Amino acid sequence: MGNLFENVYIQTAAYYSVSVLAIIVFLAVFEIVTKYNNWEEIKKGNIAVALATGGKIFGVANIFRYSILHNDSLLEMLGWGVVGFILLLLCYFMFEFLTPSFKVDDEIANDNRAVGFIAMTISIALSYIIGASIMSA
Repeated sequence: MGNLFENVYIQTAAYYSVSVLAIIVFLAVFEIVTKYNNWEEIKKGNIAVALATGGKIFGVANIFRYSILHNDSLLEMLGWGVVGFILLLLCYFMFEFLTPSFKVDDEIANDNRAVGFIAMTISIALSYIIGASIMSA
């Protein structure tokens, strides 16, 4: 089995499969912690939710990019990806905490595109910082 995983095509398929599955799981977690239903709001044309969700997808994928580049095993890659996701999730809660004058979830649910854009930008920007941290670990 070890020789099989040395094949670059098998490695790519494994990293891809695990990363996509993790993104789906992490999006489900984000769905639980937000007050709105991401996919229902996107279906209704809520651009703010689409921006925030797109930022989360990009952020998680970017964290996994760094995790794949830095780790030699699939398990280590997944472990660092989970750590990175937890940090990204904490950033989301910090954004809510640091804006006491309004509720981020409520503004995004109401299609406030400025808040959705900032949420997207925070997810993307911090994914690079988290990724760099993974690379230096």
